[in-house]
Amino acid sequence: QVQLMESGGGLVQPGGSLRLSCAASERIVNDNVMRWYRQAPGKQRELVAAISSSGVTNYADSVKGRFTISRDNAKNTVYLQMNSLKPEDTAVYYCNLLNTVRIIHYWGQGTQVTVSS
Repeated sequence: QVQLMESGGGLVQPGGSLRLSCAASERIVNDNVMRWYRQAPGKQRELVAAISSSGVTNYADSVKGRFTISRDNAKNTVYLQMNSLKPEDTAVYYCNLLNTVRIIHYWGQGTQVTVSS
């Protein structure tokens, strides 16, 4: 059972930046996709960004050009750099690992991001 632990959330003013981290309890080098989702109050959880084992990335249209997902396999960690934050980015952000061989999803507990003046 892989454990995922997010960190880095908090309160930031519009236009500010935050970097979220997601540390996995096991090696995450191959055969997986790491994703960040978010869920705002009263809304469905939505995919924000994803990165494959080979480093291929994709983003939701709403965050393209502002957010960057990356991974450090040596540290078993995936990051989400969030710049030019907007109030509509306010949500609980969740880390997800998909094992693409066993087709198993693992989730972190979430970290709150609040963008407000």
